[in-house]
Amino acid sequence: MGNSFFFMSVKRLIFLNLALIALLLSACNREIRNIEIQIDEPAPVIDIHRIRAAEIVSSMSDSLLTAQLMISGIDGNSSLSPGNREMFSEIPAGGIILFRYNLNTDNDSIRSLISEAAQFIADETGVPPFITVDHEGGVVNRFRSGIATLPAASSYWELSSKIGILNTLAQIETDSFNAGCEIAGLGINLNFAPVAEYLIDENRVFLEKRSYGADPYFTMLGASAFIKGMERSGVLCVAKHFPGSAGKDPHFSASVLDFDRESVDRLVMPFASLIKDGARGVMAAHTKIPLIDDEIASLSSAVMNDWLRGELGFNGIIVSDDFTMAAAGSIKVEEAAVRSVVAGSDMILVWPSHLKDTHAEFIKALEDGSLTRDRLAESAQRIIYEKLKMGLLE
Repeated sequence: MGNSFFFMSVKRLIFLNLALIALLLSACNREIRNIEIQIDEPAPVIDIHRIRAAEIVSSMSDSLLTAQLMISGIDGNSSLSPGNREMFSEIPAGGIILFRYNLNTDNDSIRSLISEAAQFIADETGVPPFITVDHEGGVVNRFRSGIATLPAASSYWELSSKIGILNTLAQIETDSFNAGCEIAGLGINLNFAPVAEYLIDENRVFLEKRSYGADPYFTMLGASAFIKGMERSGVLCVAKHFPGSAGKDPHFSASVLDFDRESVDRLVMPFASLIKDGARGVMAAHTKIPLIDDEIASLSSAVMNDWLRGELGFNGIIVSDDFTMAAAGSIKVEEAAVRSVVAGSDMILVWPSHLKDTHAEFIKALEDGSLTRDRLAESAQRIIYEKLKMGLLE
């Protein structure tokens, strides 16, 4: 009897304790539900280069802002000509593009030309120019034999069948890095390469050796490896030609891609992947895609703003291809340059003979309101931001 009573008392005590615990937990749960849990969000990342770029742009005149958007050729191959000095004193371009006639000389002469031109422009504006070149490799090579040698892009697809894709991609990056180091040593800091278009029937004649081949995935990977190598050497890359090319050669004929939406999305897949990987430069082609717009890409807000920036998320520099090319049509170069920037491009390739008139057309557009200073400043900030990131200025 005594033991039975004891065990009953213990059971009753345990039951009461469990009931008390349940009541306490229930009360705690009610309290917890009534508590607003506050989680501190991470502090926003402050990009000092963007802040500095905005400061520099805000201090620039309309004339200097306009000049930042232009990439001009120069004369000679060892020193800046008097004519170029006069031109750049009035219009200190944001970039200089070099061709075979500038580079077909010894390295010391190339360095002297580049150094003199870059310093002259920096003294005028406080902002050094991009020093640019087309150096894809293969047939697109502005240097004399033995300098910054790069195989044609097409050769890597052939190589992949022998050593495998991963080894080939490593080779692309190594070759690009080595070539980048050489051209960076000359003073070049921006390369209009690689071609990020895979081969299709419409572009095969134009890009046969310049493309990584007909496989869009290998093209995507090859272009990415090229950019990694080149930018590791300190040279900024501009992938080209968005959204694609058609015809025998856009330098001499029209470029039209009459594709459906599925084909168009597949066409730009390598560009979309490069953008996700952080591509910093893209060249807009003079190609018309009627599905998207009746305008060529380099004059189309639907292509550059809505598609390239909006849908694909690109926030780097858009460079329009040369408007003296036949694919650009009969539009005057200076008019095309302004319309291209209004539509969303950031930098324009301009021959020295067109520089003064093109600059004047921009100033006229600012005065009549067809172009706003805010639009100019938006592009100039992207340009100067990249120059700050690269250490070209402080």
